[in-house]
Amino acid sequence: MTDMAQAKPQVTESSYVTLHYRIRLASNDQVIVSTFEDKPATLQLGAGQLASGLESCLLGMQAGQREIFMVSADKGYGEVNPDLYRPVSKKLLNQYAEEGTSFEPGEFVHFPAPDGGQFAGTVVEERDDHILFDFNHPLAGKALHFEVQLIGVL
Repeated sequence: MTDMAQAKPQVTESSYVTLHYRIRLASNDQVIVSTFEDKPATLQLGAGQLASGLESCLLGMQAGQREIFMVSADKGYGEVNPDLYRPVSKKLLNQYAEEGTSFEPGEFVHFPAPDGGQFAGTVVEERDDHILFDFNHPLAGKALHFEVQLIGVL
């Protein structure tokens, strides 16, 4: 009887994976997040822990593989949606912010959601009676390099 090499499991749409990953902006190579310098991440695909376009890069990979994927904006975090630029009244902001809080362009601000969760927006500019926020994901509209070293697949 001969020993046949057992095939390594491949990543599927519902796999649990342990991996190191790095996300960089394609435009200037700025590192957005990296686990290579610390502990690897363990994620369940389909649970929303990564953008679906990034998860799709992992499909079919096996433990031990290392790849770099070029991910277009529409496949990563989506294109910028102009409808997600929204004014928030200064009166409302002052009800929830500590006295003396200023909102500077580029600042990331967390808001309480009606369901008890949170959502966030980036300050675009201050106007007379409101502040304009961008509620798109900070990586919306950006092409990415997604580097992956797959450690394990369940």
